[in-house]
Amino acid sequence: MFDFKHIKGDLYGGITAGVVALPLALAFGEASGAGPIAGLWGAIITGFFAALFGGTNTQITGPTGPMVVVFAGLVGELTLERSASFTEVSGIIFAAVVLAGIFQILFGIFKVGQYIRLVPYPVISGFMSGIGVIIILLQASRIFGSEPDRGGVIAAIEAIPGAVMSPDLVATGIALLSLLIVFFWPKQVGKFIPGPLAALIIGTLLALPFDIPKLVAVLPTFETFADRLPPFTIPSIDRGVAFLVFEAAIILALLGAIDSLLTSLVADNATRTRHDSNRELIGQGIGNSIAGLFGAIPGAGATMRTMVNIKTGGMTRLSGMIHSLVLLAVVLALTPLAAEIPNAVLAGILIKVGWDIIDFRYIRRSHRGPRWDLVLMAVVLLVTVFVDLITAVGIGVFLAALGYVHAIAKDQLEAIGEERLVALTPEEKALYDAAGGRIRIFEFSGPLSFGAAADIAHRVRENVHGREVLILDFLQMPTIDVSAAYALQTILEDAEKEERHVLFADVSPQVKAQLDGLGISRLVKKGGLGLNRLEALKLASEILGTSPDAAGARGLDPAPAAG
Repeated sequence: MFDFKHIKGDLYGGITAGVVALPLALAFGEASGAGPIAGLWGAIITGFFAALFGGTNTQITGPTGPMVVVFAGLVGELTLERSASFTEVSGIIFAAVVLAGIFQILFGIFKVGQYIRLVPYPVISGFMSGIGVIIILLQASRIFGSEPDRGGVIAAIEAIPGAVMSPDLVATGIALLSLLIVFFWPKQVGKFIPGPLAALIIGTLLALPFDIPKLVAVLPTFETFADRLPPFTIPSIDRGVAFLVFEAAIILALLGAIDSLLTSLVADNATRTRHDSNRELIGQGIGNSIAGLFGAIPGAGATMRTMVNIKTGGMTRLSGMIHSLVLLAVVLALTPLAAEIPNAVLAGILIKVGWDIIDFRYIRRSHRGPRWDLVLMAVVLLVTVFVDLITAVGIGVFLAALGYVHAIAKDQLEAIGEERLVALTPEEKALYDAAGGRIRIFEFSGPLSFGAAADIAHRVRENVHGREVLILDFLQMPTIDVSAAYALQTILEDAEKEERHVLFADVSPQVKAQLDGLGISRLVKKGGLGLNRLEALKLASEILGTSPDAAGARGLDPAPAAG
């Protein structure tokens, strides 16, 4: 469970990752609508338990941009629908977090991790970039010292013109300074003092003499030590919001799973190790379930914090647990200092987070790749920003699958249209040539997709002019689906009308069983099934009379094929 051989590296990596996580946890907590302390507790709880039970040794878990966007959307919808404060609906909100954690545990138990990794890259790029855009839009007016009237992207966009026209100059100056620090902080200095932490300290010190919005307005006052501990939150769901909570839980679970497993892959590349994706999902689910029970916002594997941990020596799960203990010390001892942090500083830090999430690497190169992938990425990005994440991912996966099936079908149909005679043996080639162009061989390449099935019969019709015998070569077709099977039925029915013979060559037992089950085999003339390609060419030669022993072989009767 634990390896203390790397304790020094784990200590340094965990402490550094905790320092980096501090401003992000506060910023994400404030952006979520649950408050900065909920962000800190989210980083502490999810970070500790995901490291303890997860499947990626060096992963640092905590609040991330994608998770906070979904969580904040749920907070906004519920408070608006119930015309209530966050505290009044917190039981319902955190029920979604607990449920999301349970879903992630189930994903791990039922080994769903392998399927989550099948989401196409343009879809991942689109919704991650869309989340980055959302984070930037939500913080844009806060840079100028203003707050949107309500939650949501549209309200944030509407608030920008007014904020620009009447800015709070002090807040704007501090926010811009924070942006400059996080974007241009020297890498050499960043090894010791991370840019976000530097922005947090410098911006807070400069803002102390001024009256601008600070976290002191939203951080609770702790009179006793017990007040500093997270309150136990009883999850509650009523029928009126059950669908909303369930939908949010599904989105949080899927998004957290994708986010975490992508970070695990990055960690694998950096450490030359291999993570256990299903165990990682279970660890993430345990962390989020416990976080929801204690009023903490949900988390996922955080790429930047994970890389900081690795680069500064973190090697085992102890580093992730130490990162959480560092944040715990902050909550228990340094909360009064955190209360003086300006909202404008957190806005600057979050804008950098959003900027980093946008997939500029792909955007810069997208014009060199397939246009369909670029369109797919753009559609997912727009739907993510202006509709919601689950719709965006659903549309993206559907369109990606449609595009893939179309491409595969096109290749398969082109292959069917070509007669590749180079694969024939000398004996087979002699039989084929002797027929004088009256035999046509169609070779299927790989499993025939349902996308190609609709046009198979048409493609065969286009290529059988003047041919009296068709040989369908199934050597490279291990399986067949219903669509392709019924396409074969159409070919057989067309051949019957035009008095053309169809022979099946190299049919595998699996394909034979499927054709028998669907009743396609009975349409094949007697002797036309259960042949290899040489036998099919010999039989075709006998049918056409181009073989020395063709006598009596002309005109096969349509009868059920022998078992």
